[in-house]
Amino acid sequence: MALPSPNLDDRRFQQLVDEAKRFVQQRAPEWTDHNVSDPGVTLIETFAYMVDQLLYRLNRVPEKNYSAFLDLLGVRLFPPAAATAEVDFWLSAPQPETVLLRAGTEVSTLRTETEEAVVFSTAEDLPVVPSSLDRLVTVSAAGEQTDATARLADGVDVPCFQPRPQVGDAMLFALPVVVPRCILVVRLDSRVEGVGVDPRQPPLAWEVWDGARWIACETGSDTTGGLNRPGEVVVFVPAGQVASVVAGRRAGWLRCRVSAPEPGQPFYAESPTIRRAEVFTVGGTATVVHAQTVTDAPLGTSEGVAGQRFRLARPPVLLDGGPPVVEVAAGDGWERWTAVEHFGDSAPTDRHVVIDATTGEFAFPPAVREPDGGLHAFGAVPPKGAHLRVPHYRTGGGTAGNVARATITVLRSSVPYVARVDNREAARGGVDGETVENAKVRAPHLLRLQERAVTAGDFELIARQAAPSAARVRCAPAVAGEAGAVRVLVVPDAVADEGDRLRFEQLIPGEQVLSAIASALDERRLVGTRLVVQPPDYQGVTVVARLATRSPDGDRVREAALAALFRHLNPLRGGADGRGWPFGRAVQYGEVFAVLQQVAGVTAVEELRLFPADPITGRRGAPAERVDVAPDALVFSHQHQVVVAALPADGQR
Repeated sequence: MALPSPNLDDRRFQQLVDEAKRFVQQRAPEWTDHNVSDPGVTLIETFAYMVDQLLYRLNRVPEKNYSAFLDLLGVRLFPPAAATAEVDFWLSAPQPETVLLRAGTEVSTLRTETEEAVVFSTAEDLPVVPSSLDRLVTVSAAGEQTDATARLADGVDVPCFQPRPQVGDAMLFALPVVVPRCILVVRLDSRVEGVGVDPRQPPLAWEVWDGARWIACETGSDTTGGLNRPGEVVVFVPAGQVASVVAGRRAGWLRCRVSAPEPGQPFYAESPTIRRAEVFTVGGTATVVHAQTVTDAPLGTSEGVAGQRFRLARPPVLLDGGPPVVEVAAGDGWERWTAVEHFGDSAPTDRHVVIDATTGEFAFPPAVREPDGGLHAFGAVPPKGAHLRVPHYRTGGGTAGNVARATITVLRSSVPYVARVDNREAARGGVDGETVENAKVRAPHLLRLQERAVTAGDFELIARQAAPSAARVRCAPAVAGEAGAVRVLVVPDAVADEGDRLRFEQLIPGEQVLSAIASALDERRLVGTRLVVQPPDYQGVTVVARLATRSPDGDRVREAALAALFRHLNPLRGGADGRGWPFGRAVQYGEVFAVLQQVAGVTAVEELRLFPADPITGRRGAPAERVDVAPDALVFSHQHQVVVAALPADGQR
């Protein structure tokens, strides 16, 4: 049982008034008018009100002591974390020279009448490097290389692959320089149409070399229909591209490879050909952070004593890029004071400072009086009269930065030759700062853990602290062949598209999140425990339903039904309680029926079928009354299909 917190004085306003009136009757019996209209009673009520406020503050002393004890234990509030996103900067036209986007370039969402703009800034410089096509080489699946540059220059049709294409055939474009994080347009002129593939889903993969392997590139619009007609392919080059030697030439190579077809995907019957090819740069992709950079922020003037504290005018301080430093004026220059977690290991001459990122407070080293009367300094003290500043720090963060895709569309900074910006994926990773109440709940767990991960709950708690942006964490038992291993399953937070629709790639945590959790757990695991940090498995579920409605707007009913399905079968916020679909819980026919029946405008659910589906390959299984989910897996909504039929006014067909 928890120790009860004492109520130092439980009297309230009316009790104080009644007690004062009884005291008046004893001391001044001639005062007989105790009605509220009497001026004396008004004074009594005024004093009672003031005493009630004092008692309220008095009863908060135990709460203050509790917070002071947490501070002695080293419990600190977690600062907010900033959301990040990948933003494409599109040039107004291909440029002959490199266009440099400086770090700190600001972009934002559109400001509306009800919502303020959410501002992001680039984390580092982005050079948008111009490109062209130097050489074209075709490579068969067996490794035979053919330089087709000369034939292409003569206007001769060049087969892209072998006469009967095979998986692994490729066409390589040599670029004069590498173009990491740039957006390329590959413009092709082809004469062959209809070679067996689906133009909307050709079995092609665009890749670049990163020094060890070919890595995939995302592609945008493709108007070539799988290299079958004149058009353009937009290719987003990842950051890891490096130069390599192919066919005796060192260049930045871009590869278009024939990939293995998915089940049911048409394949090439013959090779497409091209007679002209161009490559040019149309933009670049930069990482932006929901933060604003503050430079040369003044802290104040030192008084030359130990234990000084100064606060920034614009908290909080974001620490994801490393803690800021403090500079102290010294002569003609500035001395740097570095941030540490505590002063316990600081020598008297160390220039150290401790940062409270939530409040933006900078604490300088204290001095402790020894038993012999002397003082022991835990660090150097800035000289009296010296000016203090923070040369560079970032402020911002919070869940407001988790904006949906295609919403970062405003370029706030003036950048020559940049016409527009957009984000292909939603921003993620924004977390609000921790509240005091949450810290009080967390404190007993920290005392129990003692920086050790032993139980499943220990692993989950440490993982959540290491990556606050993770929406769900589950410590699962080892599977066959993983004796002595601990599996930590991580589900990232994600911003759903319109209609509560999550895409599968949004549910895969980034390498940075997985690495942060693995590093924190590795320091605290028991010796001999193997650690596996990974996303959970997902069981796709496809719902096919036919609904009846009397509503004249059947499309609205259909969209509402789809939104209800995506909302209910949601690994983050679905389930009966809205806290996310439980791990291992099967999808039942009856509950899906009930979800659809409750949709506004639905008169009847005439037909309902459930299909298990693979969210990666898209393959759908046989219909079932119940879709089982593995014990450590989550459900994922995969391509629901709903048909709405209108009923006559009398309900008869």
